[in-house]
Amino acid sequence: MSVTAAGGFEAAGVVAGLKSTGAKDVAVVVNRGPLKAGAAVFTSNRAKANPILWSQQAIADGVVEAVVLNSGGANCFTGDFGFQTTHQTAEKAAELLGVSAGDVLVCSTGLIGFGDEQFRAKVLDGTERGIAALSAEGGEDAAAAIMTTDTVAKTVVRRGDGWTIGGMAKGAGMLAPGLATMLVVITTDAVLEASQLDAHLRAATRVSFDRLDSDGCMSTNDQVTLLASGASGVEPDEAAFRTALVELCDELAAKLQDDAEGASHAITIEVVGAASEDDAVEVGRSVARNNLFKAAIFGNDPNWGRVLAAIGTTQAAFDPYDVDVSMNGVRVCTKGGPDRPREEVDLTSRATHVLIHLRAGDATAIIRTNDLTHDYVHENSAYSS
Repeated sequence: MSVTAAGGFEAAGVVAGLKSTGAKDVAVVVNRGPLKAGAAVFTSNRAKANPILWSQQAIADGVVEAVVLNSGGANCFTGDFGFQTTHQTAEKAAELLGVSAGDVLVCSTGLIGFGDEQFRAKVLDGTERGIAALSAEGGEDAAAAIMTTDTVAKTVVRRGDGWTIGGMAKGAGMLAPGLATMLVVITTDAVLEASQLDAHLRAATRVSFDRLDSDGCMSTNDQVTLLASGASGVEPDEAAFRTALVELCDELAAKLQDDAEGASHAITIEVVGAASEDDAVEVGRSVARNNLFKAAIFGNDPNWGRVLAAIGTTQAAFDPYDVDVSMNGVRVCTKGGPDRPREEVDLTSRATHVLIHLRAGDATAIIRTNDLTHDYVHENSAYSS
C-alpha cells in the first residue's frame, strides 16, 4: 500500500491529461494526523524548480498537511508564471482540505522549461480530483502517478514495534546525489517531532539516495519528504526507527538503480580499506562516473585498468600500486597488477559487483550506478519526439 501503509494517511493518483499516454499523472498524499510533522531534503543544484523553491519555504516550520505531486512537466525555468502555478496548486489543495497553503508541499517532474496555461489548468484540476479520490488504499495509485520514464512503480514498507513506515519513489534517469536523487514521499505513523524526522531523514539519505549515481546528472526537482502522523500512538526506539528508515531508503534506491534508463547492468561499487568514509565515497563515485568503465561493463569486459585510472583522479589516501580489484567475485587485479584471468569473470548477468580494496584503512562505502548503453543514449535523445 506504499505511503498509505502507515496509519493516518490517505492518497490518490488520477489522470489530469499531462501525459500524452493518458496515464495517471497527479498524486496527492494527505496526513490526517493527529501529528502533522514533516521534514524534507532537496537537490543541491543551484538551478531549482519552482516546486522546490516553494517547498523549501513551506517545510521551514516542520508542519506538513499534504503533498501534491505531478508528472508530465517539471515546472522549472518557467518564470513567475511557474512559481504562481506552484503557489496556486498549494492554495487549491489547502482550500479543499481546510488547511494553510503554507503547509502543503508541491513536487513536479518532467521536461524542464515546460509550463503554460494548459499545464496549470491540468495540475489544478488534477489536484481537485485527486483530493476527491483520497482513500487509505490510494498509495499504489499515487506511486503510479509520479512515474515518468519509470517502467515500474517503486514502493517499500517496513514495520516496527507498533509502527509502520511506507514509501514511494520515482526516478529512472538524472540520478546523481544532492541529498536526494528523485521524488520520494515517505510516511510513518510513529510519534516523532519534525526535528527528529529531519535528523533521521538526513542520516538515511546520506547512505542511500546520496550514493546512487546513475549517470552523474543532478536534477533540478529532486526532493525526499518524510511525514509523521503519530496515528499509532507509539514513540519508537529511535535507533530501531533509523535502522528501518535506512533500510527502506536503501531498498528504494536499489529499485531506482535497477530501473535506470536503458541500463543492462546494475553496478554495485563497494570500496573497502579506505582511510576515511569520505575517501571511500570519493573513490566509488569516481568509478561510477567514468564513462569508459561504464561502457566496458556494457560490453561485458572486466577492464580493471579503467577502474584504477578512475580512482587515480581522486584525492583519497591510497597507493595506486597497492590496490586490489575484484569483479563478480573474481580478483582481476592485486597490488596494481594482473591477478586472475579476465576470462574467469562472468558479466552477462544484470547484477554486477565491483570490489575495490584500497589497503589504506578500515572505512567502507557502497555506490550504486549502471552501465552506459546504446539504449540510454537513445532514450535521452529521443525523449521529446
